[in-house]
Amino acid sequence: MPSADNRIDPRDWALLGVLSVLWGGSFFFNGVILRELPPLTLVLLRVALGTIMLLPLLRARRIEFPQGWSGWAPFVAIGLFNNVLPFSLIVFGQTYISSGLASILNATTPLFAVVVMAIAGEERLQARRVAGVVVGVIGVAILHGDALGFESRQGIGILLCLAGALSYGISALVGRRLPVHVPPLGTAAFQMMASAAMMAPVAAIVERPWLLPMPHMTTWLAVLGLAALSTALAYIVFFKILQRSGATNVMLVTLLIPVTAMLLGTFVLGEPIALREVLGALVISSALLVIDGRVLAWFSRAPASTPHTSR
Repeated sequence: MPSADNRIDPRDWALLGVLSVLWGGSFFFNGVILRELPPLTLVLLRVALGTIMLLPLLRARRIEFPQGWSGWAPFVAIGLFNNVLPFSLIVFGQTYISSGLASILNATTPLFAVVVMAIAGEERLQARRVAGVVVGVIGVAILHGDALGFESRQGIGILLCLAGALSYGISALVGRRLPVHVPPLGTAAFQMMASAAMMAPVAAIVERPWLLPMPHMTTWLAVLGLAALSTALAYIVFFKILQRSGATNVMLVTLLIPVTAMLLGTFVLGEPIALREVLGALVISSALLVIDGRVLAWFSRAPASTPHTSR
């Protein structure tokens, strides 16, 4: 259960670091796989293999499957907005931009979530949240650089990744409609099963993966890493932090993912890091800290904690 004072204990900070590596690694794995496999086939393999890896855990925990369309509908919805759309949009975006830049754009997810929740009437749009969104938009503008008309290849990639982040923001709203009686492991597995069912016909029609040349071993290892580490295991770690520290705290992982992804992309894939990308990442990170509110609270409490002495 989350602590009353909203603190994160050392164990959960360590788990956040692990989760940032797992999810940051997904951009690295995507970069490797996209050299030989098309985007939709990549997404299909990710969710299908991730599902297969979680099924034994469902059996071990004796978690029952949803019954009928009414039982599956919430998981189809969360699978669409949390997996199918963002995964597809982001990997398409990575065919135009680097994995590091894609991970930075993914860090705008909380900014979109703030707007989506406010429009839906789920959360009040506080002043600091508005300020955070504005700062985040400035950060994205810095990332976009000189391609102001969005006519360049990089502009297309940025738009696709931002659309993926928007989908994640919508999934935060959809996630509130999930059945409360289903354990986190079941939610993770069922949404991935629904995602695989949706991706299979799309990938088959658009890319015909059975006609593609057999990928090299490096690509298959990246596929397995993406499914096992960045999907199946990452979901387990995510829901563990969510149970222990709450949704606000687990969102802090988005501050760490761009750093992990950029380092992997630079040192393993040889992708350059532009100064613009570093500045954009810092501005977006500051926006997330403003939205989170705790840093501002620390500053506001600091003067009050200093005893006043008269002379």
